[in-house]
Amino acid sequence: MITITIFKNKDAYFGFDCIGHAGYAPEGEDIICAGVSALVINTVNSLAHFSATKFSTDSEQETGRLTVRFEEEADRDADLLMRSLILGLQGIQNNYGDEYIHLNFKEV
Repeated sequence: MITITIFKNKDAYFGFDCIGHAGYAPEGEDIICAGVSALVINTVNSLAHFSATKFSTDSEQETGRLTVRFEEEADRDADLLMRSLILGLQGIQNNYGDEYIHLNFKEV
């Protein structure tokens, strides 16, 4: 299962964690993993390109873990990118079910 934890308070996002593998299909054929990976990596690249919010990343290929932490409160562009990421992840979760992807929100 892929678990994504979104860190936020009532006003702003502060990053996210993504870890795991969906297990929907064999490695290299898993469309859920591919979809989540595309959304997450595109969000990281978009944050770097379209937002002034400073952030750090850390990853581990073996576990599929990717950590993104904002060094400051998300600006308007980073906020929109995070909301877009969440929308995409919720779409995958709604289409394929909670047994493959779980989305958490953690108050910070």
